[in-house]
Amino acid sequence: MPMRILLAEDEPNIVETLRFLLRRAGFDVDVCANGREALTSVIDTPPDVLVLDMMLPELSGLEVLRSLRGQSSCAGVPVLMLTAKGQREDRERAMEAGADVFLTKPFANADLVAAVEGLAGRRVD
Repeated sequence: MPMRILLAEDEPNIVETLRFLLRRAGFDVDVCANGREALTSVIDTPPDVLVLDMMLPELSGLEVLRSLRGQSSCAGVPVLMLTAKGQREDRERAMEAGADVFLTKPFANADLVAAVEGLAGRRVD
């Protein structure tokens, strides 16, 4: 059975690109367009990897990540934080909140797929 990736992203063009890349790499991909929906989805059915945009409506990616890391049922879900905000402070905040990998937009397609594959390979339950 393919591993499940949850993509929390509100930009339709990026969703389509990432969905295509990750499906081509053999993953099942579910999508949430806002932070509240992403948080609920991860709590209800933890994915193998969460690809989380830092700037989401309703709850930011950082708020989602902090909430997830505080809940034992989903604290081990690997998280790739994806953002257009690439300053050092943004990376530090994401890593302090519990992100496993931080990538900035625009990203190299191969880098994103490799990062997700790496995270999927070391999933901790």
